[in-house]
Amino acid sequence: MIIKKLHDAGVKSEHAYLAGMASIGLSFVSWMVSMKAEQAGLDRADRWGIFVGEWAPTFFCVGLALSQYEREPNPVYANDPRLSATTT
Repeated sequence: MIIKKLHDAGVKSEHAYLAGMASIGLSFVSWMVSMKAEQAGLDRADRWGIFVGEWAPTFFCVGLALSQYEREPNPVYANDPRLSATTT
């Protein structure tokens, strides 16, 4: 139900996709900055780039889940008994 809470908070699939694209750019920037600013060498720069670059698939997956949730009718949650259960 995390996707429902994100959707209710106003997060749209486009926001998650943009965050994924920004993560790719930030990965490159963090690699470049680490190469120039730190004396640790290529290994540490690669680690920074990979660390930030691993965020992108997560953001893209959240974007896909939000995209599915935004569809009408909602096929992903159509048969979820937690959403159709009524309290008596």
